[in-house]
Amino acid sequence: MQYRNLGPTDLTVSTIGMGCVTFGRELDPHSSLLVMDHAFQRGITLFDTAEAYAQGASERVVGEWLQSRNTRDKIVLATKVRGSLTRQRIIASAEDSLKRLQTDRIDLLQTHHWDQTTPLEETLDALTTLVQQGKVRHIGCSNYSAPQLKEALALSETAGVCRMISVQPPYNLVQRDIEAELLPHCAAENIAVISYSPLAAGFLTGKYRRGAAIPSGTRFDVIPGHQDIYFTDHGYQVLAWLDEESRRTGQSHVQLALSWVLKQPGITSVLIGARNTNQIDQAMDAVK
Repeated sequence: MQYRNLGPTDLTVSTIGMGCVTFGRELDPHSSLLVMDHAFQRGITLFDTAEAYAQGASERVVGEWLQSRNTRDKIVLATKVRGSLTRQRIIASAEDSLKRLQTDRIDLLQTHHWDQTTPLEETLDALTTLVQQGKVRHIGCSNYSAPQLKEALALSETAGVCRMISVQPPYNLVQRDIEAELLPHCAAENIAVISYSPLAAGFLTGKYRRGAAIPSGTRFDVIPGHQDIYFTDHGYQVLAWLDEESRRTGQSHVQLALSWVLKQPGITSVLIGARNTNQIDQAMDAVK
């Protein structure tokens, strides 16, 4: 496992991070703890969750793991605040997350999405208050476009608020929009990029085929909105190419798709989701 600095901070994170979206949703609490145990044993130090994941269940499971395994000081803990990003909402959300996570601090608090209605200065001022109180160490954003990130960074220069040190976008062989503007800007501004969905929500594993029924309980069944992103002519063209590469190299679809993201310049850490320990091991094989 390799480790990299989280943007301009003194925190280091593993190049593969544990995305905790499945905990408490597709995966029961006991199984979630075992997956986190295995991830930590394999060298993963970044654990990323959100209040939105299973309506807080993911944070509660992660909090149980932190306490029962005494791992809080050994990992970088990231979570997110969703919805309306008013001052009152952010402060209340952070307090609730701290309780569910059973900790007194969050290493990286991220806004889950851009808020079209709340003034950005109000959002950043609330996040800054949490940093000043010692409840949050650093702030970042998820699902921001390059212009949105630029606006936030510019405001930090003029309004005396904390600077976002990371962005969390989707990135995989199908969804590569960030290459045009976001990745170059992050490189220029020393912003960490924590990418997610390297397997395109499971599409790049090869188990989804054009016209075939969607397996019950899979990500595309649980969140049908993913279908509009990946079940396209472009998506199936990429999948056909991946089929060919898998036959040519003898490597699995998972290994090829994940290793491709890991090798892209400007990526600090790649978040993976897992329903069992074997999927953690698959990710480690991709590192090699």
